[in-house]
Amino acid sequence: MNALTHIDMPVLEQPALLHGFTLQSTSQSERLLELRFAKETVDAFVAAVAQWPVQALEYKSFLRFQFGKILDDLCQGTLRPVIVNTLLDRSTGGLLVTPEGLDNVSQAEDMVKLSTAVAHLLGRSNFDAMSGQFYARFVVENVDNSDSYLRQPHRVMELHNDGTFVNQITDYVLMMKIDEQNMEGGNSLLLHLDDWADLDRFYKHPLARRVMRWTAPPSKNTREDVFHAVFDTDSVGRPTMRYIDQFVQPENYEEGTWLFQLGESLEGSAHKVSIPVPVGSFLLINNLFWLHGRDRFVAHPGLRRELMRQRGYFSFPKMEHHRGQTSN
Repeated sequence: MNALTHIDMPVLEQPALLHGFTLQSTSQSERLLELRFAKETVDAFVAAVAQWPVQALEYKSFLRFQFGKILDDLCQGTLRPVIVNTLLDRSTGGLLVTPEGLDNVSQAEDMVKLSTAVAHLLGRSNFDAMSGQFYARFVVENVDNSDSYLRQPHRVMELHNDGTFVNQITDYVLMMKIDEQNMEGGNSLLLHLDDWADLDRFYKHPLARRVMRWTAPPSKNTREDVFHAVFDTDSVGRPTMRYIDQFVQPENYEEGTWLFQLGESLEGSAHKVSIPVPVGSFLLINNLFWLHGRDRFVAHPGLRRELMRQRGYFSFPKMEHHRGQTSN
């Protein structure tokens, strides 16, 4: 069992009225909600944190939580309960966050600041070995010679969970679009575990709890193999998942063919949803019951997309003694 199975997650009192933002279902899925910050809220936040560059967030980890407080205070304390309860609620667990007026690559530092504030209302972002920081910025271009599908634009990046090759539990994933040029296609792909028709078939299979070996390519800057099963359960016995096809290393024929069938079933799910994410917006999902991927792009010599990623763990006062993760 992972640490998550032994923790009772808190539910924060929902505000009667929302201040500084709106919340509604996305057109693609009732499970994925769109949280839209008013431009006045965004402008006020940017002004309030202008004295601190992103480097200050990198050096002073407590400042990331203070940014969250500043943003929540601008929303009169109504933001944090919505963020926490949405991410912990099994029926939802996902947000598309759109800050109005924050939509140009020239505002990249402010994008990092705002997304960091939102993430740290939930918990703490893990150390990202690929970048050496608590977040990673990376670019997808028309030609790619990398060692994983993350930056390869002309093929589908299959559905997966993040953090499968580290010993830290990755409760949430945040993926923000900082820039986009000459782009066609490349939508985010999402699948909620409870909408997967074959969940019971694979979750109840004898191999579901078998510990397997997970490795990562050199670009991830982590050399330690990690061992865990594909499936686990949460505190009330519902399935959770830690899976990515590129990094699992089956030991034998039985495991290899089962993993192939699992991947084919996920990719063929009728409930996989395609989500366009505008520049400046970001997806924030519960990583243990949402899988995510990316559709292919149409080739173009000037194709460019820049993304920012944060992934981390939920952290609330009564949970702290359960957590042993290290982060930057």
